[in-house]
Amino acid sequence: MIGRGSLAFMANDAPIIDAQVHAYERDHPRRPWRGFLHGPPEVTGDDMVAAMDEVEVDGALLVSPWTMYRFDAGYAIDVHRQHPDRFAMIKPIDPRRPDVAEVMAAWAATPGAVGARLMLIGDTETSADDVGVNAVLAAGARHDLPINLLCWGSVSVADQLARRHPDTLLVIDHLGLVQPFEPPPPHGPWADLPAVIALAGHDNIVVKVTGACTLSHRQYPYDDIWEPLARLFDAFGFDRLLWGTDWTRAVELTTYREAVDAFRLNDRLSSDERRALMGGTLARIHRWSPTPDRRQPG
Repeated sequence: MIGRGSLAFMANDAPIIDAQVHAYERDHPRRPWRGFLHGPPEVTGDDMVAAMDEVEVDGALLVSPWTMYRFDAGYAIDVHRQHPDRFAMIKPIDPRRPDVAEVMAAWAATPGAVGARLMLIGDTETSADDVGVNAVLAAGARHDLPINLLCWGSVSVADQLARRHPDTLLVIDHLGLVQPFEPPPPHGPWADLPAVIALAGHDNIVVKVTGACTLSHRQYPYDDIWEPLARLFDAFGFDRLLWGTDWTRAVELTTYREAVDAFRLNDRLSSDERRALMGGTLARIHRWSPTPDRRQPG
């Protein structure tokens, strides 16, 4: 595995860190939406902090929502400035830009930036031979910046990119599986899991266990997700897995509390496994943790 220190959070009060949340303003002329993402009409940074406080989530990676803002992370930057102790940031990168190397360098130097993201699905799907995509991954290694890949339906691209860029840490978004935006969950949502598990042979790949509850065909506590998740846990180990909710995309399929408590209160995980999955591994990989810890006396 690419060296990023040792797992630091083993105490009972270890921070809980959500690997993916979104914040956005209502659609307005000064910052217009480019598309529609399922969720509330608005989730400001203050709203997201309040939601985290209610369920005792200490911090989160704030992923600038591509559907609404495309490659403009301006709102995420504003939120981080207001709440630097609660959020770090991940920005979608446009690999078609001729100056993409400079864009990556500027983003890596941005306070609070801990990762970049490539959207490799739908209209933005591309091949492992794409010059811009490879430039982003090369810059990720140069700036020690993990690259998130949204590549559900095409995880073979991740396999090829991991081989070409062994010094770049790749983070597979949303279990590498197609996830729903509204009920019902898809039939056979875990069908592509073997292809994701096959990626475990690459030491430079980790997987975000984000949105897992949206794949369940049962009510909370979503008992049917645990057998396939166990296979993923066995393949990657808890030092290469990051829990998260993908809040607010998941709002029509689960509540924020349920998405947290399905993992926090589940006795299928040992205490050490839970601490690694729900924050420890993220803190090591992204070299960030919320400060100060809300649960420490002032």
